[in-house]
Amino acid sequence: MKTALVIGAGPAGLMAADVLSNAGVQVTLADKMPSVGRKFLMAGKSGLNLTKAEPTEVFNSVYAPQSPILSDALSAFGSEAVQDWATGLGQALFIGSTGRVFPKAMKASPLLRAWLARLAARGVTLQTRWAWTGWDDRAAVFDTPDGVQRITADATVLALGGASWARLGSDGAWADLIKGTVPFAPANMGFLREWSPHMAPFIGQPVKGIALRAGDLTSRSEIVLSAQGLEGGGIYEVSRAMRSGDALSLDLVPDLSGQAVAQRWSRKAAKTTLTKFLKSGLRLPPIKIALFHEVTKSAMAQTAQDWQQLIKALPITHDGPRPMDQAISTAGGVGFAALDRHFMLHDRPGVFCAGEMLDWEAPTGGYLITGCLATGQAAALGALAWIGE
Repeated sequence: MKTALVIGAGPAGLMAADVLSNAGVQVTLADKMPSVGRKFLMAGKSGLNLTKAEPTEVFNSVYAPQSPILSDALSAFGSEAVQDWATGLGQALFIGSTGRVFPKAMKASPLLRAWLARLAARGVTLQTRWAWTGWDDRAAVFDTPDGVQRITADATVLALGGASWARLGSDGAWADLIKGTVPFAPANMGFLREWSPHMAPFIGQPVKGIALRAGDLTSRSEIVLSAQGLEGGGIYEVSRAMRSGDALSLDLVPDLSGQAVAQRWSRKAAKTTLTKFLKSGLRLPPIKIALFHEVTKSAMAQTAQDWQQLIKALPITHDGPRPMDQAISTAGGVGFAALDRHFMLHDRPGVFCAGEMLDWEAPTGGYLITGCLATGQAAALGALAWIGE
């Protein structure tokens, strides 16, 4: 019987083990943590967003950098395939108003239990507290509670995670063991900003009904004003551009054109204050008005047109991203140039890579888990081709 070793028991590694064991391969699944899927379970605490129901070309376009092998993997195991996989594990799903797909249970734990039961029924051997430390010729070497262990398999899939949430197992410590890695950077992260005291009543509250722009990225999702600065899905969707140095601006009234704002301004009475116009003329809620004043208190706006432009493109400065270990995900890792079209490392035949350890990023909203599942399947199929199964 052919053998395979999968290192890392997050979504990508579990999917690789699923595909390999379904093909009749004897699989050993090793993870350095005491239990598996820890980041997966954490993601499910606020509602497990598995994927997003939208056309393939739209879905695939949010991933960066764009890579043919990643696009192929996503096309082979995209949104519909993820939904079929989850329902096949007995999880009823629903699609939210934005197209996001969730289990009706909203948690990750029922799905993970069903998944692990399926793997166990196929004879997958699970080894926890096994920390991979590198290679001894063709053997993978592990530090384990029982001392150093070595495993030689016909094919190996690495699904070692990125470099955020180290306490859940993703610390990026493996990067020095693999050639062709790109330095890690935070992704889907908040940004630091110090607020003045008058913003205290709004800390922890969402700012809804806005449009964000940074570089060539845009978002219509909300943000949250946190004690540390800026958080939330809207920021995450434009964080890649912000990380690269592009300025962030907010459109406080995205459903009104600049011309419509100007027309409303022209109708206000001469004695109407700016705050009164924002409240009555534009019907902005208190948090938007407070944010506008927070940002423009030192602005050099002189004319009505200046103020109108600030309403449509409010510049939000920040003090850089939150620390990488506080990011939801990371960019960087094994670059696609280090892999062949089957996700196999050029410099180590028979070893395949999958999941967040690869150099790709995508916003939250179901894209991250789908990307891990898709590359986990692709790497496993590459391993099957390698060993001739």
